Amino acid sequence: MLDISLLRKDLPRIVAALEARQSPQPFLDVARFTALEAERKAIQSRTEELQARRNALSKTIGQAKARGEDSAAAMAEVAGLADELKASAERLAAIQAALAEMLMSVPNLPHESVPHGADENGNVELRRWGTPRSFDFAVKDHVDLGAPLGLDFDTGARLSGARFTFLRGPVARLHRALAQFMLDVQTREHGYTECYTPYIVNREVLEGTGQLPKFKDDMFWVLRGGDESAQEQYLISTSEISLTNSVRGQLLAAAQLPIKLTAHSPCFRSEAGSAGRDTRGMIRQHQFDKVEMVQIVAPETSYDALEQMTGHAEAILRKLELPYRVVALCTGDLGFGSTKTYDLEVWLPAQRAYREISSCSNCEAFQARRMQARYKTAQGKNELVHTLNGSGLAVGRTLVAVLENCQQADGSIAIPAALRPYLGGQERIEA
Repeated sequence: MLDISLLRKDLPRIVAALEARQSPQPFLDVARFTALEAERKAIQSRTEELQARRNALSKTIGQAKARGEDSAAAMAEVAGLADELKASAERLAAIQAALAEMLMSVPNLPHESVPHGADENGNVELRRWGTPRSFDFAVKDHVDLGAPLGLDFDTGARLSGARFTFLRGPVARLHRALAQFMLDVQTREHGYTECYTPYIVNREVLEGTGQLPKFKDDMFWVLRGGDESAQEQYLISTSEISLTNSVRGQLLAAAQLPIKLTAHSPCFRSEAGSAGRDTRGMIRQHQFDKVEMVQIVAPETSYDALEQMTGHAEAILRKLELPYRVVALCTGDLGFGSTKTYDLEVWLPAQRAYREISSCSNCEAFQARRMQARYKTAQGKNELVHTLNGSGLAVGRTLVAVLENCQQADGSIAIPAALRPYLGGQERIEA
């Protein structure tokens, strides 16, 4: 959530920053915001007048009583003021609630270093690592490669419908090995604390990290309990949600920062806005696994932390010897809560294209303001923390990349050297 004081102090600048996101519909109803703000100021001004008048009358009543004089008229006026003050307080609370509701649907402001652009075509490639392999045989995609190894889309569809996958045998073991490898690198080499989090969370938790209210249609959710006691709960779309909210409502000591957390979890997404995209294979699933990285840091270090976190995601791809590139997202392609995002895109030989496998984002204080996550500075001031998140990596897409980049002419898969200890030293998998 944006700091409302920014809008009050310099609304034109905030509107211009939001317009850089290139949305066809404005994120902020400026006329309504301005009208509500004007009414809020008028009510607060009137409230101050009423309180001053009430205080003066109370003093007058006290003096009159001390002199034994009649104070009925003054007391009647005080009673009237109390009624008006109560009505003003109720209206002010309603205005504050309306303003807060408006802000819940307003995205974060792009950082000044983010390239301007309307959509993914405006993203800027920063660097590449590795050279895509040349094959002397016909390249297969992960669907054809994986089928003999236990990649089973038919059973997944029978159990749950489209965009669910059943893994068995060698490919299931490879999937597990990738997740364990990623966790070990992030904890042993990069200093993250491994966590195990709930996969079902309450509504306010998703509001804290910005998935709600805007992206409810992208979530799987249920009402638990009877009609009167029903509780709205959601399957997590990423463990960023639970990891970041672990500091919800806390006042941290400066010495506790940075906090670096990681978790392997399933992720559940309805993909409501992606009908018809990537319908073949594992690229876009309703259920997939991811190793997530989250950092909770002091504001002055958050952009250094973003570069560091991106490097932590890159390290996985380098160790697996998978060619990739790093892309800076433009203003029109930024996520809702992000001020700046780097995407890592891995090379997929069958598509002859780089495809996203990780996004690393700085949200600055946007999520912290929603969660009221703060820390005490060295000067003793309570200040909002900055939050960052990134995939380290998406396990299913990494499985796709390993299958396609490491395929052999006979259909077997050569296991990257860094992954072999997690497969009992096995150098290749085959049907």
